[in-house]
Amino acid sequence: MRILITGGAGFIGSHLSDRLLAEGHTVIAMDNLITGSTRNIEHLAGRDDFLFVKHDVTNYIYVEGRLDAVLHFASPASPIDYLQLPIQTLKVGALGTHKALGLAKEKKARFLLASTSEVYGDPLVHPQVESYAGNVDPIGPRGVYDEAKRFAEAMTMAYHRYHGVDTRIVRIFNTYGPRMRLNDGRVVPNFVAQAIAGQPLTVYGDGSQTRSFCYVSDLVDGIYRLLLSDEHEPVNIGNPHEMSVLEFAQLINRITGNPAGLVLQDKRIQGDPQTRRPDIGKARRVLNWEPKVAVEDGLRQTIDYFRKVVG
Repeated sequence: MRILITGGAGFIGSHLSDRLLAEGHTVIAMDNLITGSTRNIEHLAGRDDFLFVKHDVTNYIYVEGRLDAVLHFASPASPIDYLQLPIQTLKVGALGTHKALGLAKEKKARFLLASTSEVYGDPLVHPQVESYAGNVDPIGPRGVYDEAKRFAEAMTMAYHRYHGVDTRIVRIFNTYGPRMRLNDGRVVPNFVAQAIAGQPLTVYGDGSQTRSFCYVSDLVDGIYRLLLSDEHEPVNIGNPHEMSVLEFAQLINRITGNPAGLVLQDKRIQGDPQTRRPDIGKARRVLNWEPKVAVEDGLRQTIDYFRKVVG
């Protein structure tokens, strides 16, 4: 297949490029580099089956020749990014999704939307199943991301129902691995950066809030299976192994050998979910998928990457 990935120079987009190329496909990675980086794809430069295009997908997207699939991954994806870039986050979820869907329609290509567990907001149902409509504050600071993705899902289903576009929607839960940005504000790079610097890890609140961490290679495998499937409605892809943030911090300190311990800070972003764990029954049933990489194994690889970045 000849495949366009918007956000192709981002953390997940670059790993997805690697997987698609390894499967024998041709990849066009499109990114405006607001949060992505060419460092993530520099190892692909010069390949005949890979092309990078710098472009903002909220503007008209032109791609010459045939396209078999459009994978829409362009978006700021961490709280620090979408709190600093609220308008851009809303625009890429709305206008960017519209442009990417329009391209898929024109090319008669399959379309896959990267959605998020954030569509569930601060969930009142646990674990989160795809049929749960969510508990989102549209005017809170996180609403710019949550509602952009909810709108993107609605538009994707509208294009499927009204225009007959062959669509897919993946709801991505907390993902970690090499190529995350050290300063992106998410819990994994925050903790790892502090741990390898020998500093105490900053845990917000009492650390009882939970997350479920999926290694990036597992996520990409789920996405690839979804792309090749016939499933049009949303599918959760994430690791159902749930940990408290406090347990996660202690694990990182143990792996890195950081003796500095933890410090608790009474600070929480408004709307920050208290619990987060995917129900992956649908992914198991429809895609024959479940995560394979243990959290500790994935963390060791991620920490090794960050050590090299820090030098």
